[in-house]
Amino acid sequence: MPFIPHTEKETRQMLEAIGVRQIDELFDEIPDELINEKLNHVPSAMGEAAIRQLSKKRAEIDNAYVNFIGAGAYEHHIPAAVWQLATRGEFYSAYTPYQAEASQGTLQLLYEYQTMMASLTAMDVSNASLYEGASALAEAVLMAVRTRCKKRRVLMPETVHPRYRETAQTIVKNQGIILSSVAYSAEIGCIDLNRLKDELSEDVAAIVIPQPNYFGILEDVDGLVDLAHDNACLVIAVVNPLSLAVLKAPGDWGETGADIVVGEGQPLGIPLSSGGPYFGFMCSSQKLVRQMPGRLVGRTVDVDGKQGFTLTLQAREQHIRRSKATSNICTNQGLMVTAATLYMSLMGPAGMEQAAQASHTNTRKLIEKLTSIDGVEAEFNSTVFHECVLRIDAPMDDLLRAMTAQGIIAGKALAADFNNLQNCLLVCATELRTEEEMDEYALHLERIVSKRRLDPPCARKM
Repeated sequence: MPFIPHTEKETRQMLEAIGVRQIDELFDEIPDELINEKLNHVPSAMGEAAIRQLSKKRAEIDNAYVNFIGAGAYEHHIPAAVWQLATRGEFYSAYTPYQAEASQGTLQLLYEYQTMMASLTAMDVSNASLYEGASALAEAVLMAVRTRCKKRRVLMPETVHPRYRETAQTIVKNQGIILSSVAYSAEIGCIDLNRLKDELSEDVAAIVIPQPNYFGILEDVDGLVDLAHDNACLVIAVVNPLSLAVLKAPGDWGETGADIVVGEGQPLGIPLSSGGPYFGFMCSSQKLVRQMPGRLVGRTVDVDGKQGFTLTLQAREQHIRRSKATSNICTNQGLMVTAATLYMSLMGPAGMEQAAQASHTNTRKLIEKLTSIDGVEAEFNSTVFHECVLRIDAPMDDLLRAMTAQGIIAGKALAADFNNLQNCLLVCATELRTEEEMDEYALHLERIVSKRRLDPPCARKM
């Protein structure tokens, strides 16, 4: 039951005072076709005890498996101090820092976070923060179109995370913005440069470049950035922040660097947690800062020369006329940003590099072990970070079910999102995966694949 402090009598009195019969009349400007009468997919309410039992069961399920799935959410080591500090009352219960004089601790933390993210991405400025990576990409598209005024088309490669593409489309489709899909090369799993060139025209505001892309492959970011800028297009980079500990930062791509950088901050100290909450980050060049959505924190000095922090450039609906606002973002993921700031501070550049390098090394080992099995091969011949697409000679649903029975989450099946990747699996190995776990994965996979080869479906039917 929601907590609504007004009685039915008080609600009637308020409606009578403004001349309205029922609350629904306050929303009569909403078209009927946009109103959903029933929330069919929302489960029935549960009591506190039942919810505790359900949460406990799901937590036990999550902890029972060795995880080789990534696809945008990654299992990394999180130093114990991160959440020990993040859940202190000063951070855990802190609200939006509208009153700078009462929120210096929160503001300083956000300022430190912005500084770290700007340094990590080699960009001029960072905001703090966005809901998650997918909506951050959508905001970047809107930002690019605002900057390019009359240009209303953005090139969206198929190598961008499918959920990011869907989210961006949902948010921008009713604003006259076209997201034009760009195919990938079937041989190498990267953006098809010829297809990209075919899509370029005077109405293109920006090109989205993922690094690494959804398949875990490294794109030719230098060439793509230079091509975009030669055609007067902005570059929106979608990056894994941990990978930047070992890969070239977006601000250094090509001759002039990316213009906007977004992504999912989950790898920076946020547990998988059955799907969230996570946070999105956004960085940009200085010339675009006034088009950046969300909030920025600035540092200054008071009349006595003491350091102080305050919110600045708040082009949100809460602070400016709607027609002038850059976004309707009304909050940020402050607690997640707190954890990410602590993670980056505790790990430091060397620790983050070590985690990223170990993830890459483990993935190479895993690929070598799995592709030595008859019936398993790498789908693309390209350099990867810590994920790889494998083509496996076995029905994917059956394979995943059999691996799960052995306590292994084997990866992400790709057929639902990519028609030409039937029987393909996206696998990931972070620094947490051990040699023993990878050997066990290979052992069970070989048994499943060889059993199918020795006992084909036609034989089983006879």
